[in-house]
Amino acid sequence: MSDNRASEARSVVENYVETYLGMPLGEAKAVKSVKSAGEVVQVEVELGFPLGTYAGELGTALEAALEAAEGVGPCKVQVGWSVAAHVVQGQIQPLPGISNVIAVASGKGGVGKSTTAVNLALALAQDGARVGLLDADIYGPSLPRMMGLQGQRPSTRDGRGLVPLEAYGVRVMSIGFLIEEEQPMVWRGPMVTSALSQLLADTHWGDLDYLIVDMPPGTGDIQLTLSQRVPVSGAVVVTTPQDIALLDARKGLRMFQKVSVPVLGIVENMSTHLCSKCGHEEPIFGSGGGARMAEQYDVDLLAELPLDIGIREQTDAGQPSAVSDAGGAIGRRYRDMARRTAARLSQTAIAGAFPKIVVEDT
Repeated sequence: MSDNRASEARSVVENYVETYLGMPLGEAKAVKSVKSAGEVVQVEVELGFPLGTYAGELGTALEAALEAAEGVGPCKVQVGWSVAAHVVQGQIQPLPGISNVIAVASGKGGVGKSTTAVNLALALAQDGARVGLLDADIYGPSLPRMMGLQGQRPSTRDGRGLVPLEAYGVRVMSIGFLIEEEQPMVWRGPMVTSALSQLLADTHWGDLDYLIVDMPPGTGDIQLTLSQRVPVSGAVVVTTPQDIALLDARKGLRMFQKVSVPVLGIVENMSTHLCSKCGHEEPIFGSGGGARMAEQYDVDLLAELPLDIGIREQTDAGQPSAVSDAGGAIGRRYRDMARRTAARLSQTAIAGAFPKIVVEDT
């Protein structure tokens, strides 16, 4: 009888469609064990992305589904997570201590890419991941102000490498820490790519589950350097709904495809405008563009984020929405975006995983 209970319980759990993965737990290979222990069926589930408080929510939902199933009876579900290192492009060697590099890019400026990158990093850290944030926009570094670190300088341990600054549990490095805030970077391409390489390689990041790279807009020198020298596990493309922004976003997406970097999905920023007076929501830049682009290129639509004055005010104040409005509607949207991004990455190939070869006599 106990074997039948465990078998029925496994069927229920494996067929449960998890929200962020968008697929059954069995298909995601997330069910570690199902066994009967006396009168209770014990289930262990492990996902490949940080869960934060969602681990308890998922466990409760699975227990409810199991107890509603005929013939299963009392159940106890344990939900955990771990982040693996995933395959990168070409033969590029992984960065020491860094499991995954995620590039956040856009085809053009002004679409909220840096705001998205910052809140992605913060939301992942809030869910328990070890996260770093690199400002790759050498000409227009904005992360020091967004993270509330403007005016601060990184320290050094050995006279060469830099110790990143930290805010809200995220380790941050930017050229903006090394220059005055209003100093222009009048550099040619080779100098810019050299600076980026040094910021990445000479920073003592420590052990990270994710390094989020806020890239400059476009498809120029820095993007090429990143794709040729940096082991990128996946990319997120940020756009706004209007046709011009989508046209440029497609160029950025196709660039990653050409260099064999998986596109984890699209974030449509400024999807709707939220009136600060009456709360009316309106798609002033058009609607559905991100969804159509995601369908065209067979990638996920990770989020549709609003144009809200609160996001701008919080970011300018160095208190991004993912932390200052963590329990509010905007904070929840960023948290859902981060979980979908990490969940999508968890389904790409794991580094060092090889198929099992079986030799049989014929």
